[in-house]
Amino acid sequence: MEFRPFRVRLTTRFRGVTERSGVLVRGRMEDGSDAWGEYSPFADYDSERATRWWAAAMEAARGEWPAPVRERVAVNSIVPEVGPAEAARLAVAGGCVVAKVKVGGPGSSSADDRARVEAVAAAVQEVGGARARVRVDANGAWDVDEAVRAIAELDLGARAGGVDGLEYVEQPCATIEGLAAVRRRVSVPIAADESVRVATDPLAVARAGAADILVLKVAPLGGVRACLDLADAAGLPVVVSSAMETSVGLAAGLALALALPELPYACGLGTGVLLAEDVVAHPLVPHDGMLASTPLEVIV
Repeated sequence: MEFRPFRVRLTTRFRGVTERSGVLVRGRMEDGSDAWGEYSPFADYDSERATRWWAAAMEAARGEWPAPVRERVAVNSIVPEVGPAEAARLAVAGGCVVAKVKVGGPGSSSADDRARVEAVAAAVQEVGGARARVRVDANGAWDVDEAVRAIAELDLGARAGGVDGLEYVEQPCATIEGLAAVRRRVSVPIAADESVRVATDPLAVARAGAADILVLKVAPLGGVRACLDLADAAGLPVVVSSAMETSVGLAAGLALALALPELPYACGLGTGVLLAEDVVAHPLVPHDGMLASTPLEVIV
């Protein structure tokens, strides 16, 4: 194994960070070709959660991903908490017609959130027509009553922008109990992210009936095969998403998306467009709203 440290800048602040850093791990596949993994846990990850990230990196570096069942996957764009004009531009980056909008952050009011969602909805509808979708992610920012009010308002904003309401709301509350309570009170589907990837028991949210959709991130959950097992055990639709990795890390998420038996939703793997620089010669970014697997030419 070979280890190469890296540090890359982001084009805009995302969840409080302006750069990503970590270590790339180079291994060999059975045919002698290079295989690369990425170890880049966030600073607030404890040792147990960082160990899962390491397991995913080593799986990738050993070339142990399962065979794909499709050639490419649809992805959503990612829209941080920016103003409406910038949000509209980011929404259609890479030809995407599905957009995920960050909401509920400390620097964004409810009016700001609605304006962002409406601008994004208008942008993706203009490009995608009936294929356009808007989903939002609150990262557990709301309590139950706040979530119910915000979801209703943001659903109206999406409709005002020209799409058929919100596709789903990701992690409106921090707790599984909160997710379940919100799910009982709203018609918009609920997706769970943090309640899966940072939980001691990733299946607890499914057993509690607290979500309609699971968001799976390969590195925080211990690898592609671990995620396949989790999806099978949960029995819920899955959205594969990134943890703001470089293209090396994104390739692991893509490997999962390509291997899942069913993939009803666009995946959150379009975050490569938020990197000001990357560790590969040809970054893994969407074209016409799709991602396909390509060889990684690492340049760090």
